[in-house]
Amino acid sequence: MDITLQDITEDNFEDYMDMELPAHQRDLLASNAYSIAQARFYPDYIPRGIAYDGEPAGFLLYDRRAGDEDGHVAIYRFMVDHPRQGQGIGRRAMALLLRELRARDDVRRITICYHERNGRAKAFYASFGFVEEGTDERGEMVAVLRPAV
Repeated sequence: MDITLQDITEDNFEDYMDMELPAHQRDLLASNAYSIAQARFYPDYIPRGIAYDGEPAGFLLYDRRAGDEDGHVAIYRFMVDHPRQGQGIGRRAMALLLRELRARDDVRRITICYHERNGRAKAFYASFGFVEEGTDERGEMVAVLRPAV
């Protein structure tokens, strides 16, 4: 299984934009189309495609300077396309993303948010070392990972 992270380009954005979550997950995450639009207008937002053997399989979006704070990266979206869920793609993609972020000298903390009722997300992110810090103003749980210095 070859998992890679790809830039979103004019050649592939529609493949990533059209991905949907199943009905029971849709209220847990903004759409990829919305995220791609955000990245167009917020220069610190970095959209990435998750590819499985070269084919689009998921999507992520992170802010390389969250809250205009140097050293703070926030992962705002992370999803695997519904037909590809449960195959280990998300685990491999998150490992690649964290390796990429940790390679940057300036990253002091990485945050991710999720709905408190999303137990699968909680367990998934905790398995990478994210520690819950409490809820934000939208009622989402904020979990933090502090890369080793």
